Amino acid sequence: MTNLPETMKAVVVYGPRDYRVEEVARPKARKEEVIIKVEACGICGSDMKAFQGGAMYWGGEDPWLKAPVIAGHEFYGVVVELGEGAADKFGVAIGDRVTADQINPCRKCRFCLEGKYWMCQVHNIYGFQKDVAEGAMAEYMRFSSTSNIYKISDGVTADEASLIEPMACAVHAVQRAGIEFEDVVVMAGAGTLGLCMIQLIKLKTPKKLVVIDLNEKRLELAKTFGADITINPTKEDALKIVNDLTDGYGCDVYIEATGSPKGVTQGLQMIRKLGRFVEFSVFGQEVTTDWSVIGDKKEIDLRGSHLGPYTYPVAIDLFERKLITAEGIITHRFGLEDFAKAMETAQGPDAIKVSLIPHLNR
Repeated sequence: MTNLPETMKAVVVYGPRDYRVEEVARPKARKEEVIIKVEACGICGSDMKAFQGGAMYWGGEDPWLKAPVIAGHEFYGVVVELGEGAADKFGVAIGDRVTADQINPCRKCRFCLEGKYWMCQVHNIYGFQKDVAEGAMAEYMRFSSTSNIYKISDGVTADEASLIEPMACAVHAVQRAGIEFEDVVVMAGAGTLGLCMIQLIKLKTPKKLVVIDLNEKRLELAKTFGADITINPTKEDALKIVNDLTDGYGCDVYIEATGSPKGVTQGLQMIRKLGRFVEFSVFGQEVTTDWSVIGDKKEIDLRGSHLGPYTYPVAIDLFERKLITAEGIITHRFGLEDFAKAMETAQGPDAIKVSLIPHLNR
């Protein structure tokens, strides 16, 4: 595409609570690289924890977040420039709608060479490490030559396309849960990821799906997505409800996506012996618990879930077949210049997913 601008607006991270909307140089495609015009970039829970100064991002001698860097890792856009060899390598053309894994794998470490690229030892994530992985809170974005790039079919709406990254992560978490027909599943947390998982869990047709959250608006949406029972633990005894439902044994599967330490301790109480506990959340602080519950008392199967490996095509296909939806999840949209208001809104009780639309006011 010709006549692309030399500069662009972007949200640049300098430190905790120091995110600035600036005019910066537009990225240009080098060999086997792809430039997209960003259509949307979601604000993730990890973005908010980084903004607030979470130790995971800023702590230690080698912090995970390498500022200054352009933020943003939930994105999709339109291909506007292709470097030498990129069209053949990735099977994309100018004008295609595309997205990519949020991880930019090194392709050289043990995990990448074993096909487990999502656990890459180098672990560069778009929006967190400068140069190798600049993010999508910008008008344009560069995909590196080591990216996994996916075309977005015409049957996927703009809102659905903007939700592909969270949905892909949700697919992986639900796959990790190994849900069976007779399972009672508890989904703890009905934020963006929880609401995505609820839809996917329902497609697995478990015996019962219980959703726990503190926000009544989110619980109502969970019901529309297929929750059989919703619980606000500030108003009801969640442990008693689940125990009564399971003859005192506890749930078969517990998926933790609250981002709160209480979500972990609640789950260890609520899950039955030999149950499956899937930990998804990114926490802003350390979580302590009685580990003897995991081993000696219950011998639970504790499984982590990280990113969305090999699941982007699954999410795109499910959206295209209208088996899942973005309706009701994306609650607010802002232009880049309104980033401060967008971040404030994202941390409020009325928001689920806040989306930045870089060219909204252009």
